Amino acid sequence: MFAAETLTGPSIPWFTLSPLLALLIGACVLMLGGSLLPQWPRGLYGIVTALSAATSIVLCFFLWDNLSDGRPETIIGDALAFDHFAVLGTISICVAVLLASLTTSDYLVREGEDGPELFVLYLSAAIGGIVMVAAQDLIVLFLGLETLSLALYVLAASNRRREESQEAGLKYFILGGFSSAFFLYGIALIYGATKHTNLGRIMETLSSQQAFPRNDVLLLAGVGLLLVGLAFKVAAVPFQVWTPDVYQGAPTPVTSFMASAGKTAAFAALLRVSVTALESRVDDWRPVVWVLAVLSLVVGSVLAVTQTNVKRMLAYSSISHAGFILLGVEAASHTGSASAADGIASAMTYLLLYTVLVIGTFTIVGLVAGRGDSASNLTDFRGLGRRRPALALALTVFLLAQAGMPLTSGFVAKFGVIRAAVETSSYAIAIIAMLASVIGAFLYLRIMVSAWMEDAEGQDAAPPVPFLSGLAVTAAVAFTLVVGIVPGWLLDATRQVITLAGR
Repeated sequence: MFAAETLTGPSIPWFTLSPLLALLIGACVLMLGGSLLPQWPRGLYGIVTALSAATSIVLCFFLWDNLSDGRPETIIGDALAFDHFAVLGTISICVAVLLASLTTSDYLVREGEDGPELFVLYLSAAIGGIVMVAAQDLIVLFLGLETLSLALYVLAASNRRREESQEAGLKYFILGGFSSAFFLYGIALIYGATKHTNLGRIMETLSSQQAFPRNDVLLLAGVGLLLVGLAFKVAAVPFQVWTPDVYQGAPTPVTSFMASAGKTAAFAALLRVSVTALESRVDDWRPVVWVLAVLSLVVGSVLAVTQTNVKRMLAYSSISHAGFILLGVEAASHTGSASAADGIASAMTYLLLYTVLVIGTFTIVGLVAGRGDSASNLTDFRGLGRRRPALALALTVFLLAQAGMPLTSGFVAKFGVIRAAVETSSYAIAIIAMLASVIGAFLYLRIMVSAWMEDAEGQDAAPPVPFLSGLAVTAAVAFTLVVGIVPGWLLDATRQVITLAGR
Protein backbone atom coordinates (compact mmCIF):
# COMPACT_ATOMS: atom_id res chain seq x y z
CA MET A 1 0.00 0.00 0.00
CA PHE A 2 2.82 2.41 0.89
CA ALA A 3 4.57 1.77 -2.43
CA ALA A 4 1.35 2.44 -4.34
CA GLU A 5 0.82 5.73 -2.53
CA THR A 6 4.32 6.97 -3.24
CA LEU A 7 4.46 5.80 -6.84
CA THR A 8 4.49 8.71 -9.28
CA GLY A 9 3.76 7.85 -12.89
CA PRO A 10 4.75 9.91 -15.91
CA SER A 11 2.42 12.63 -17.14
CA ILE A 12 0.23 11.62 -20.08
CA PRO A 13 -0.16 14.22 -22.88
CA TRP A 14 -3.58 13.05 -24.05
CA PHE A 15 -3.84 15.38 -27.01
CA THR A 16 -0.47 14.24 -28.30
CA LEU A 17 -1.79 10.67 -28.17
CA SER A 18 -5.11 11.63 -29.80
CA PRO A 19 -4.34 10.01 -33.21
CA LEU A 20 -3.74 6.70 -31.43
CA LEU A 21 -6.83 7.17 -29.29
CA ALA A 22 -8.99 7.87 -32.35
CA LEU A 23 -7.96 4.52 -33.86
CA LEU A 24 -8.44 2.75 -30.53
CA ILE A 25 -11.94 4.20 -30.10
CA GLY A 26 -12.81 3.14 -33.64
CA ALA A 27 -11.63 -0.41 -32.92
CA CYS A 28 -13.67 -0.54 -29.68
CA VAL A 29 -16.79 0.74 -31.44
CA LEU A 30 -16.43 -1.92 -34.14
CA MET A 31 -15.80 -4.74 -31.67
CA LEU A 32 -18.58 -3.83 -29.25
CA GLY A 33 -21.04 -2.71 -31.90
CA GLY A 34 -20.35 -5.73 -34.06
CA SER A 35 -20.87 -8.18 -31.19
CA LEU A 36 -23.77 -6.54 -29.30
CA LEU A 37 -25.84 -5.02 -32.11
CA PRO A 38 -27.61 -6.65 -35.07
CA GLN A 39 -25.84 -6.86 -38.42
CA TRP A 40 -24.86 -3.38 -39.59
CA PRO A 41 -25.80 -2.14 -43.08
CA ARG A 42 -23.34 -3.22 -45.77
CA GLY A 43 -20.28 -1.02 -45.96
CA LEU A 44 -20.83 0.66 -42.59
CA TYR A 45 -17.96 -1.19 -40.91
CA GLY A 46 -15.56 0.12 -43.54
CA ILE A 47 -16.95 3.64 -43.34
CA VAL A 48 -16.51 3.74 -39.54
CA THR A 49 -12.92 2.55 -39.97
CA ALA A 50 -12.26 5.15 -42.66
CA LEU A 51 -13.74 7.88 -40.46
CA SER A 52 -11.52 6.81 -37.56
CA ALA A 53 -8.44 7.02 -39.79
CA ALA A 54 -9.57 10.37 -41.23
CA THR A 55 -10.07 11.73 -37.71
CA SER A 56 -6.58 10.60 -36.79
CA ILE A 57 -5.14 12.33 -39.89
CA VAL A 58 -6.90 15.61 -39.01
CA LEU A 59 -5.56 15.41 -35.46
CA CYS A 60 -2.08 14.83 -36.88
CA PHE A 61 -2.35 18.12 -38.79
CA PHE A 62 -3.04 19.95 -35.53
CA LEU A 63 -0.09 18.22 -33.87
CA TRP A 64 2.12 19.13 -36.83
CA ASP A 65 1.18 22.77 -36.39
CA ASN A 66 1.89 22.60 -32.66
CA LEU A 67 5.31 21.11 -33.34
CA SER A 68 6.15 23.90 -35.76
CA ASP A 69 5.94 26.32 -32.83
CA GLY A 70 8.09 24.24 -30.48
CA ARG A 71 10.84 21.66 -30.25
CA PRO A 72 10.50 17.89 -30.57
CA GLU A 73 10.29 16.10 -27.26
CA THR A 74 9.87 12.68 -25.70
CA ILE A 75 6.72 11.77 -23.78
CA ILE A 76 5.50 9.19 -21.25
CA GLY A 77 8.81 8.76 -19.48
CA ASP A 78 10.86 8.91 -22.70
CA ALA A 79 8.97 5.92 -24.09
CA LEU A 80 7.65 7.69 -27.20
CA ALA A 81 8.91 10.54 -29.35
CA PHE A 82 6.79 13.51 -30.34
CA ASP A 83 8.32 15.02 -33.47
CA HIS A 84 7.52 15.67 -37.13
CA PHE A 85 9.04 12.31 -38.01
CA ALA A 86 6.51 10.45 -35.86
CA VAL A 87 3.59 12.59 -37.05
CA LEU A 88 4.42 12.03 -40.73
CA GLY A 89 4.74 8.28 -40.15
CA THR A 90 1.38 8.33 -38.38
CA ILE A 91 -0.21 10.15 -41.33
CA SER A 92 1.19 7.58 -43.77
CA ILE A 93 -0.17 4.65 -41.77
CA CYS A 94 -3.58 6.28 -41.33
CA VAL A 95 -3.76 6.98 -45.07
CA ALA A 96 -3.16 3.26 -45.60
CA VAL A 97 -5.98 2.42 -43.18
CA LEU A 98 -8.32 4.92 -44.85
CA LEU A 99 -7.80 3.64 -48.38
CA ALA A 100 -7.58 -0.05 -47.46
CA SER A 101 -10.81 0.07 -45.44
CA LEU A 102 -12.70 1.48 -48.43
CA THR A 103 -11.45 -1.22 -50.77
CA THR A 104 -11.91 -3.97 -48.18
CA SER A 105 -15.55 -3.04 -47.75
CA ASP A 106 -16.23 -3.69 -51.44
CA TYR A 107 -14.05 -6.81 -51.33
CA LEU A 108 -16.16 -8.33 -48.55
CA VAL A 109 -19.35 -7.60 -50.48
CA ARG A 110 -17.88 -9.30 -53.55
CA GLU A 111 -16.88 -12.33 -51.47
CA GLY A 112 -20.31 -12.59 -49.88
CA GLU A 113 -18.99 -11.79 -46.42
CA ASP A 114 -19.30 -8.87 -44.06
CA GLY A 115 -18.17 -8.22 -40.53
CA PRO A 116 -16.00 -5.97 -38.38
CA GLU A 117 -13.12 -8.42 -37.88
CA LEU A 118 -10.84 -7.29 -40.72
CA PHE A 119 -11.38 -3.63 -39.90
CA VAL A 120 -10.58 -4.14 -36.22
CA LEU A 121 -7.37 -5.87 -37.29
CA TYR A 122 -6.53 -2.94 -39.58
CA LEU A 123 -6.90 -0.51 -36.69
CA SER A 124 -4.96 -2.76 -34.31
CA ALA A 125 -2.13 -3.12 -36.82
CA ALA A 126 -2.11 0.65 -37.34
CA ILE A 127 -1.82 1.25 -33.59
CA GLY A 128 1.15 -1.11 -33.44
CA GLY A 129 2.71 0.58 -36.47
CA ILE A 130 2.33 4.05 -34.98
CA VAL A 131 3.96 2.87 -31.75
CA MET A 132 6.88 1.58 -33.85
CA VAL A 133 7.19 4.92 -35.64
CA ALA A 134 7.33 6.88 -32.39
CA ALA A 135 9.10 4.34 -30.14
CA GLN A 136 11.97 5.85 -28.19
CA ASP A 137 12.71 2.62 -26.36
CA LEU A 138 13.58 -0.79 -27.82
CA ILE A 139 11.10 -2.62 -25.57
CA VAL A 140 8.29 -0.30 -26.67
CA LEU A 141 9.41 -0.81 -30.27
CA PHE A 142 9.16 -4.58 -29.83
CA LEU A 143 5.64 -4.28 -28.39
CA GLY A 144 4.58 -2.20 -31.37
CA LEU A 145 6.23 -4.67 -33.75
CA GLU A 146 4.38 -7.62 -32.26
CA THR A 147 1.04 -5.78 -32.25
CA LEU A 148 1.50 -5.01 -35.93
CA SER A 149 2.79 -8.47 -36.82
CA LEU A 150 0.10 -10.50 -35.04
CA ALA A 151 -2.63 -8.50 -36.77
CA LEU A 152 -0.97 -8.98 -40.17
CA TYR A 153 -0.64 -12.74 -39.63
CA VAL A 154 -4.38 -13.05 -39.09
CA LEU A 155 -5.19 -10.66 -41.93
CA ALA A 156 -3.11 -12.70 -44.38
CA ALA A 157 -5.07 -15.86 -43.49
CA SER A 158 -8.45 -14.13 -43.20
CA ASN A 159 -10.03 -15.71 -46.28
CA ARG A 160 -10.88 -19.16 -44.93
CA ARG A 161 -12.33 -20.29 -48.27
CA ARG A 162 -8.98 -20.09 -50.07
CA GLU A 163 -6.15 -22.47 -49.31
CA GLU A 164 -3.69 -19.90 -50.67
CA SER A 165 -4.74 -17.44 -47.96
CA GLN A 166 -4.30 -20.03 -45.21
CA GLU A 167 -0.88 -20.94 -46.60
CA ALA A 168 0.12 -17.27 -46.76
CA GLY A 169 -0.86 -16.70 -43.14
CA LEU A 170 1.03 -19.79 -41.97
CA LYS A 171 4.20 -18.91 -43.88
CA TYR A 172 4.12 -15.34 -42.64
CA PHE A 173 3.53 -16.47 -39.06
CA ILE A 174 6.39 -18.99 -39.03
CA LEU A 175 8.95 -16.73 -40.70
CA GLY A 176 7.74 -13.70 -38.75
CA GLY A 177 8.20 -15.62 -35.50
CA PHE A 178 11.82 -16.28 -36.41
CA SER A 179 12.42 -12.61 -37.25
CA SER A 180 10.81 -11.47 -33.98
CA ALA A 181 13.10 -13.84 -32.07
CA PHE A 182 16.15 -12.39 -33.83
CA PHE A 183 14.92 -8.88 -33.06
CA LEU A 184 14.31 -9.59 -29.37
CA TYR A 185 17.67 -11.32 -28.99
CA GLY A 186 19.28 -8.26 -30.60
CA ILE A 187 17.62 -6.05 -28.01
CA ALA A 188 18.96 -8.28 -25.22
CA LEU A 189 22.51 -8.10 -26.56
CA ILE A 190 22.37 -4.32 -27.00
CA TYR A 191 21.09 -4.02 -23.44
CA GLY A 192 23.95 -6.23 -22.27
CA ALA A 193 26.46 -3.96 -24.02
CA THR A 194 25.01 -0.59 -23.03
CA LYS A 195 22.84 -1.29 -19.94
CA HIS A 196 20.01 0.66 -21.59
CA THR A 197 17.07 0.13 -23.94
CA ASN A 198 16.20 3.82 -24.33
CA LEU A 199 17.48 5.12 -27.66
CA GLY A 200 18.75 8.40 -26.26
CA ARG A 201 20.64 6.72 -23.43
CA ILE A 202 22.11 4.14 -25.81
CA MET A 203 23.34 7.00 -27.97
CA GLU A 204 24.94 8.72 -24.98
CA THR A 205 26.58 5.50 -23.79
CA LEU A 206 28.03 4.61 -27.19
CA SER A 207 29.23 8.17 -27.78
CA SER A 208 31.14 8.21 -24.50
CA GLN A 209 32.77 4.77 -24.90
CA GLN A 210 36.25 4.22 -26.18
CA ALA A 211 36.76 3.25 -29.78
CA PHE A 212 37.27 -0.46 -28.99
CA PRO A 213 35.48 -1.36 -25.76
CA ARG A 214 35.59 -4.94 -24.49
CA ASN A 215 31.88 -5.48 -25.18
CA ASP A 216 32.15 -4.44 -28.82
CA VAL A 217 31.42 -7.96 -30.13
CA LEU A 218 28.29 -8.12 -27.98
CA LEU A 219 27.11 -4.81 -29.36
CA LEU A 220 27.83 -5.69 -32.98
CA ALA A 221 25.98 -8.99 -32.64
CA GLY A 222 23.01 -7.16 -31.17
CA VAL A 223 22.97 -4.57 -33.94
CA GLY A 224 23.18 -7.32 -36.55
CA LEU A 225 20.25 -9.26 -35.09
CA LEU A 226 18.25 -6.05 -34.79
CA LEU A 227 18.83 -5.33 -38.47
CA VAL A 228 17.77 -8.88 -39.39
CA GLY A 229 14.44 -8.43 -37.63
CA LEU A 230 13.69 -5.10 -39.29
CA ALA A 231 15.01 -6.24 -42.70
CA PHE A 232 12.47 -9.04 -42.62
CA LYS A 233 9.63 -6.59 -42.04
CA VAL A 234 10.70 -4.31 -44.90
CA ALA A 235 11.17 -7.34 -47.21
CA ALA A 236 14.81 -6.59 -47.99
CA VAL A 237 16.87 -9.26 -49.76
CA PRO A 238 17.82 -11.88 -48.57
CA PHE A 239 14.99 -11.76 -46.01
CA GLN A 240 12.27 -11.39 -48.64
CA VAL A 241 11.43 -15.07 -49.21
CA TRP A 242 7.99 -14.72 -47.62
CA THR A 243 6.91 -11.76 -49.73
CA PRO A 244 5.79 -13.27 -53.10
CA ASP A 245 3.79 -16.14 -51.57
CA VAL A 246 2.17 -14.00 -48.89
CA TYR A 247 1.33 -11.14 -51.24
CA GLN A 248 -0.19 -13.56 -53.74
CA GLY A 249 -2.13 -15.65 -51.21
CA ALA A 250 -3.47 -12.91 -48.95
CA PRO A 251 -6.70 -11.08 -49.86
CA THR A 252 -5.77 -8.26 -52.22
CA PRO A 253 -6.83 -5.37 -49.90
CA VAL A 254 -4.79 -6.98 -47.12
CA THR A 255 -1.81 -7.24 -49.46
CA SER A 256 -2.02 -3.52 -50.18
CA PHE A 257 -2.19 -2.74 -46.46
CA MET A 258 0.81 -4.95 -45.69
CA ALA A 259 2.83 -3.37 -48.49
CA SER A 260 2.06 0.15 -47.26
CA ALA A 261 1.47 0.37 -43.50
CA GLY A 262 3.80 -2.52 -42.63
CA LYS A 263 6.63 -1.14 -44.72
CA THR A 264 6.15 2.39 -43.36
CA ALA A 265 6.28 1.25 -39.72
CA ALA A 266 9.36 -0.94 -40.20
CA PHE A 267 11.34 1.62 -42.19
CA ALA A 268 10.50 4.43 -39.78
CA ALA A 269 11.67 2.27 -36.87
CA LEU A 270 14.86 1.38 -38.76
CA LEU A 271 15.59 5.04 -39.44
CA ARG A 272 14.94 6.17 -35.88
CA VAL A 273 17.02 3.43 -34.28
CA SER A 274 19.93 3.72 -36.68
CA VAL A 275 20.33 7.51 -36.77
CA THR A 276 19.55 8.03 -33.09
CA ALA A 277 20.78 5.16 -30.92
CA LEU A 278 23.48 3.92 -33.30
CA GLU A 279 24.62 7.24 -34.72
CA SER A 280 28.15 6.88 -33.35
CA ARG A 281 28.49 3.40 -34.90
CA VAL A 282 27.47 4.18 -38.48
CA ASP A 283 30.71 2.66 -39.80
CA ASP A 284 29.57 -0.70 -38.43
CA TRP A 285 26.01 -0.84 -39.85
CA ARG A 286 26.30 1.34 -42.98
CA PRO A 287 27.94 -1.44 -45.09
CA VAL A 288 25.11 -3.80 -44.13
CA VAL A 289 22.49 -1.31 -45.28
CA TRP A 290 24.46 -0.74 -48.50
CA VAL A 291 24.48 -4.46 -49.29
CA LEU A 292 20.79 -4.86 -48.41
CA ALA A 293 19.92 -1.94 -50.69
CA VAL A 294 21.90 -3.27 -53.66
CA LEU A 295 20.56 -6.81 -53.30
CA SER A 296 16.98 -5.58 -52.97
CA LEU A 297 17.28 -3.34 -56.02
CA VAL A 298 18.82 -5.99 -58.25
CA VAL A 299 16.92 -9.09 -57.10
CA GLY A 300 13.56 -7.32 -56.87
CA SER A 301 13.82 -5.79 -60.34
CA VAL A 302 15.21 -8.85 -62.12
CA LEU A 303 12.86 -11.43 -60.61
CA ALA A 304 9.83 -9.19 -61.10
CA VAL A 305 10.11 -9.33 -64.88
CA THR A 306 10.13 -13.14 -64.86
CA GLN A 307 6.72 -13.49 -63.19
CA THR A 308 3.35 -14.06 -64.86
CA ASN A 309 1.08 -13.39 -61.87
CA VAL A 310 0.50 -9.67 -61.38
CA LYS A 311 0.37 -9.92 -57.59
CA ARG A 312 3.74 -11.68 -57.58
CA MET A 313 5.08 -9.06 -60.00
CA LEU A 314 4.07 -6.32 -57.59
CA ALA A 315 5.49 -8.31 -54.67
CA TYR A 316 8.94 -8.34 -56.26
CA SER A 317 8.39 -4.71 -57.23
CA SER A 318 7.84 -3.88 -53.54
CA ILE A 319 11.20 -5.53 -52.79
CA SER A 320 12.81 -3.22 -55.34
CA HIS A 321 11.05 -0.23 -53.78
CA ALA A 322 12.45 -1.31 -50.41
CA GLY A 323 15.88 -1.05 -52.00
CA PHE A 324 15.15 2.53 -53.06
CA ILE A 325 14.05 3.47 -49.55
CA LEU A 326 17.22 1.88 -48.20
CA LEU A 327 19.09 4.42 -50.34
CA GLY A 328 17.65 7.08 -48.06
CA VAL A 329 18.69 5.12 -44.97
CA GLU A 330 22.20 4.73 -46.36
CA ALA A 331 22.40 8.44 -47.13
CA ALA A 332 21.24 9.25 -43.59
CA SER A 333 24.15 7.21 -42.23
CA HIS A 334 26.69 9.75 -43.58
CA THR A 335 26.40 11.84 -40.44
CA GLY A 336 29.48 13.86 -41.31
CA SER A 337 27.82 15.18 -44.47
CA ALA A 338 25.55 18.20 -44.52
CA SER A 339 23.21 16.28 -46.84
CA ALA A 340 22.67 13.33 -44.48
CA ALA A 341 19.41 14.88 -43.32
CA ASP A 342 18.12 14.64 -46.90
CA GLY A 343 18.27 10.87 -46.56
CA ILE A 344 15.78 10.93 -43.68
CA ALA A 345 13.43 13.35 -45.43
CA SER A 346 13.55 11.54 -48.79
CA ALA A 347 12.94 8.11 -47.22
CA MET A 348 9.89 9.33 -45.29
CA THR A 349 8.55 11.13 -48.35
CA TYR A 350 9.00 7.95 -50.38
CA LEU A 351 7.02 5.97 -47.80
CA LEU A 352 4.07 8.37 -47.92
CA LEU A 353 3.96 8.46 -51.72
CA TYR A 354 4.43 4.71 -52.08
CA THR A 355 1.58 4.09 -49.63
CA VAL A 356 -0.89 5.80 -51.96
CA LEU A 357 0.62 4.23 -55.08
CA VAL A 358 0.62 0.63 -53.90
CA ILE A 359 -2.91 0.71 -52.49
CA GLY A 360 -4.25 2.27 -55.69
CA THR A 361 -2.47 -0.36 -57.80
CA PHE A 362 -3.63 -3.34 -55.75
CA THR A 363 -7.18 -1.99 -55.66
CA ILE A 364 -7.35 -2.17 -59.45
CA VAL A 365 -5.69 -5.61 -59.42
CA GLY A 366 -8.34 -6.80 -56.98
CA LEU A 367 -11.17 -5.46 -59.15
CA VAL A 368 -9.78 -7.26 -62.19
CA ALA A 369 -9.10 -10.47 -60.23
CA GLY A 370 -12.74 -10.68 -59.14
CA ARG A 371 -14.24 -13.09 -56.65
CA GLY A 372 -11.67 -15.17 -54.82
CA ASP A 373 -8.80 -13.21 -56.40
CA SER A 374 -8.83 -15.92 -59.04
CA ALA A 375 -7.97 -13.83 -62.12
CA SER A 376 -4.70 -12.15 -61.22
CA ASN A 377 -2.52 -13.53 -64.02
CA LEU A 378 -1.10 -11.22 -66.64
CA THR A 379 -3.42 -12.72 -69.28
CA ASP A 380 -6.45 -11.64 -67.23
CA PHE A 381 -5.51 -7.99 -67.86
CA ARG A 382 -5.72 -8.33 -71.62
CA GLY A 383 -8.17 -5.91 -73.16
CA LEU A 384 -8.75 -3.98 -69.94
CA GLY A 385 -8.38 -0.73 -71.88
CA ARG A 386 -11.32 -1.70 -74.07
CA ARG A 387 -13.47 -3.15 -71.32
CA ARG A 388 -12.81 -0.48 -68.68
CA PRO A 389 -10.80 2.42 -70.16
CA ALA A 390 -11.06 4.56 -67.00
CA LEU A 391 -9.77 1.70 -64.85
CA ALA A 392 -6.96 0.96 -67.30
CA LEU A 393 -6.01 4.64 -67.37
CA ALA A 394 -5.81 4.78 -63.57
CA LEU A 395 -3.69 1.61 -63.56
CA THR A 396 -1.40 3.20 -66.15
CA VAL A 397 -0.92 6.27 -63.95
CA PHE A 398 0.04 4.10 -60.97
CA LEU A 399 2.42 1.94 -63.00
CA LEU A 400 4.11 4.94 -64.59
CA ALA A 401 4.50 6.46 -61.13
CA GLN A 402 6.08 3.29 -59.76
CA ALA A 403 8.45 3.33 -62.72
CA GLY A 404 9.47 6.87 -61.73
CA MET A 405 8.12 8.76 -64.73
CA PRO A 406 8.17 12.59 -64.52
CA LEU A 407 4.98 14.44 -63.54
CA THR A 408 4.05 11.66 -61.12
CA SER A 409 4.70 11.25 -57.42
CA GLY A 410 6.93 8.24 -58.14
CA PHE A 411 9.43 10.48 -59.91
CA VAL A 412 9.52 12.79 -56.89
CA ALA A 413 10.10 9.80 -54.57
CA LYS A 414 12.88 8.16 -56.61
CA PHE A 415 14.59 11.41 -57.48
CA GLY A 416 14.67 12.32 -53.79
CA VAL A 417 16.45 9.19 -52.58
CA ILE A 418 18.87 9.06 -55.54
CA ARG A 419 19.69 12.73 -55.07
CA ALA A 420 20.37 12.11 -51.36
CA ALA A 421 22.70 9.24 -52.27
CA VAL A 422 24.58 11.37 -54.81
CA GLU A 423 24.97 14.31 -52.43
CA THR A 424 26.51 12.01 -49.82
CA SER A 425 28.95 10.69 -52.46
CA SER A 426 27.35 7.23 -52.66
CA TYR A 427 27.70 7.24 -56.44
CA ALA A 428 27.88 3.48 -56.96
CA ILE A 429 24.61 2.72 -55.24
CA ALA A 430 22.91 5.64 -57.02
CA ILE A 431 23.99 4.23 -60.41
CA ILE A 432 22.76 0.76 -59.45
CA ALA A 433 19.41 2.25 -58.41
CA MET A 434 18.99 4.00 -61.76
CA LEU A 435 19.80 0.80 -63.64
CA ALA A 436 17.36 -1.14 -61.47
CA SER A 437 14.72 1.47 -62.23
CA VAL A 438 15.19 0.88 -65.95
CA ILE A 439 14.83 -2.88 -65.49
CA GLY A 440 11.75 -2.38 -63.33
CA ALA A 441 10.17 -0.16 -65.98
CA PHE A 442 9.98 -3.22 -68.25
CA LEU A 443 7.80 -4.93 -65.64
CA TYR A 444 5.28 -2.08 -65.59
CA LEU A 445 5.40 -1.87 -69.37
CA ARG A 446 4.41 -5.53 -69.63
CA ILE A 447 1.25 -4.90 -67.62
CA MET A 448 0.38 -1.78 -69.62
CA VAL A 449 0.89 -3.59 -72.93
CA SER A 450 -1.39 -6.38 -71.77
CA ALA A 451 -4.07 -3.88 -70.73
CA TRP A 452 -3.98 -1.64 -73.80
CA MET A 453 -2.48 -3.51 -76.76
CA GLU A 454 -3.58 -7.13 -76.38
CA ASP A 455 -7.05 -8.49 -77.12
CA ALA A 456 -9.13 -10.12 -74.44
CA GLU A 457 -9.66 -13.86 -74.71
CA GLY A 458 -13.23 -14.60 -73.74
CA GLN A 459 -13.33 -11.69 -71.27
CA ASP A 460 -16.09 -9.51 -72.64
CA ALA A 461 -17.56 -8.62 -69.25
CA ALA A 462 -16.09 -5.50 -67.72
CA PRO A 463 -15.04 -5.73 -64.05
CA PRO A 464 -17.48 -3.74 -61.92
CA VAL A 465 -16.14 -0.74 -60.04
CA PRO A 466 -17.97 -0.31 -56.71
CA PHE A 467 -18.38 3.20 -55.33
CA LEU A 468 -15.96 3.02 -52.39
CA SER A 469 -13.20 1.37 -54.42
CA GLY A 470 -13.73 3.92 -57.19
CA LEU A 471 -13.47 6.70 -54.62
CA ALA A 472 -10.18 5.28 -53.28
CA VAL A 473 -8.72 4.93 -56.79
CA THR A 474 -9.81 8.43 -57.80
CA ALA A 475 -8.29 9.98 -54.68
CA ALA A 476 -5.04 8.03 -55.20
CA VAL A 477 -4.77 9.09 -58.86
CA ALA A 478 -5.41 12.74 -57.97
CA PHE A 479 -2.78 12.68 -55.22
CA THR A 480 -0.26 10.96 -57.50
CA LEU A 481 -0.63 13.56 -60.23
CA VAL A 482 -0.86 16.62 -57.96
CA VAL A 483 2.31 15.71 -56.09
CA GLY A 484 4.06 14.89 -59.36
CA ILE A 485 3.15 18.23 -60.95
CA VAL A 486 3.38 20.46 -57.85
CA PRO A 487 5.67 18.71 -55.33
CA GLY A 488 7.02 21.77 -53.54
CA TRP A 489 4.40 21.96 -50.79
CA LEU A 490 4.97 18.34 -49.76
CA LEU A 491 8.76 18.54 -49.92
CA ASP A 492 8.77 21.70 -47.82
CA ALA A 493 6.63 19.98 -45.21
CA THR A 494 8.55 16.71 -45.08
CA ARG A 495 11.83 18.62 -44.76
CA GLN A 496 10.89 19.19 -41.12
CA VAL A 497 11.19 15.50 -40.22
CA ILE A 498 15.00 15.71 -40.08
CA THR A 499 14.94 16.87 -36.44
CA LEU A 500 14.35 13.80 -34.27
CA ALA A 501 13.48 13.89 -30.61
CA GLY A 502 16.24 12.70 -28.29
CA ARG A 503 19.15 13.37 -30.66
